[in-house]
Amino acid sequence: MRLLLALASGLILAFGFAPYHVPLVAWLAAATLVFVSLEARLPFALLCGMLHGVAFFGVSVTWTYTVMRIHGGLGPVAAAGVWALMVLILSLFSAAFSVAVAWISRRSVRLACVAAPFLWVTCELGRHHMPALGFPWNLLGYAVADNLALVQLTMVTGIYGLSLLVAGYGALLAWLLVEQSRRGFVAACAITMVLMAVPFTGPRFVPNDEPQHTARLVQTNLPQGHYPSDWMEKYATELNEIQRLSVTSPPAATRLNVALIVWPESPAPFYLQDNRFAARVQGIATAAQSPVLVGHIAWKPEADGKLHPYNSAALVGPAGERPYAYDKIHLVPFGEYVPWKGVLSFAEKLTQEVSDFRPGTERTVGQLPGPFGSQGAPQGKGRFATLICYEAIFPGETREFVAGGAELLVNISNDGWFGRSLGPDQHLAIAQVRAVENRRWLLRATNNGHTVAVDPYGRIVARMEPDVRGAIDVPFAFRSDRTLYTRFGGWLEWLCVAMSVAMLVLRWKSAVGLRKQGLKADR
Repeated sequence: MRLLLALASGLILAFGFAPYHVPLVAWLAAATLVFVSLEARLPFALLCGMLHGVAFFGVSVTWTYTVMRIHGGLGPVAAAGVWALMVLILSLFSAAFSVAVAWISRRSVRLACVAAPFLWVTCELGRHHMPALGFPWNLLGYAVADNLALVQLTMVTGIYGLSLLVAGYGALLAWLLVEQSRRGFVAACAITMVLMAVPFTGPRFVPNDEPQHTARLVQTNLPQGHYPSDWMEKYATELNEIQRLSVTSPPAATRLNVALIVWPESPAPFYLQDNRFAARVQGIATAAQSPVLVGHIAWKPEADGKLHPYNSAALVGPAGERPYAYDKIHLVPFGEYVPWKGVLSFAEKLTQEVSDFRPGTERTVGQLPGPFGSQGAPQGKGRFATLICYEAIFPGETREFVAGGAELLVNISNDGWFGRSLGPDQHLAIAQVRAVENRRWLLRATNNGHTVAVDPYGRIVARMEPDVRGAIDVPFAFRSDRTLYTRFGGWLEWLCVAMSVAMLVLRWKSAVGLRKQGLKADR
């Protein structure tokens, strides 16, 4: 029965995340996994955790298979093998959680339930900081971040605060099932009533942010695939259409002064070193009299004397000036580069379409031209940061941009490599939280969806339908205030690590003490 419950908890947890958004299952899934781990033998707890992880990740990251087939050029069997390996690796963290809870509970169920939420966050943090393979995707907190009131907690704690909250409630329910305490039952009812009230009454107290400027987000909707040397000539008609859309105000637009035009992460062989492409981008900036932020591939010489590619963004002005450039720092393993090449040389095939990118080294903050600060401090000075695709899933890295002076976040992405899977919806839901954590507007331009504008409280205030080519004028503002999370960073997750270590040490000392007492009794 426990094995079935562990499997079921992983399956239902997958439906707490985008695009399903059934947050109730997250609270129940956390409680179930804690319950099946309490007082279990360690090998059995390991199996429970693995089953939970395999079920959860097996469903929620099925898009990995799509990516390997479309973007990595692998056959069906090889792509399924990569997906299965990824699921098994991620499941190890669920297994570690179950084993830790089981080990502590064999000394004290109460102590195990107190430790469980801290252990959960610690395991999520471990998944986040895996060397080269860090993957903080679909953390528990994202399952409830769709609620406008609850997600505001992240401005203090970051996303891990929501994970701690959900895991803590789950541990409380698990403790009640084991101990059946009347006093605990009353406390749980009171906490449940509060948690139920927050989603219904809380959103009305979340303020609105008044936008002061307009940006034009361009959704290029270009096909994914191999790129022949004459790609620019073959797709000249499509590029002409995209150029026209970038300059002409959309029919529904109500704001005329466009402060910024944004193209997505490079979905094609876009090189500003190619005069044909550079002329197109400058033509857009000149015709619109607005700077254009464009994703492109930058080729740069390195010590070996060769040119190497960087996944980059650049700001191009009406006169052709380029006052800002940023090279993506956090690359996608096995998508943009191959980690541990000496051992995994066979994986080179995965980068056949995207080459072997080099990581950037500087978190550059740009500044838009214009009198953005002339009407008072609340408007800001027009400083912005670019998050390229995958970088938006890392809360600490986004925070560093804001701490470095960014007053606006721009996320450019090519989510076409997800295909029509769960990936684009999950990617958007994760990126939304970055806006709330740092109280910044987030402009998100993608190749084929989801292209949106998110206000500093997490609301999507404008969006374009996916899988269409077009442009949308969206509102935004610059903000220079800083949240507690922006100021102090990941204080909560490291506190959870410290608490987890402390409780594991306490359990170990207790076991050592009992062993010593047993030896004395034998003597």
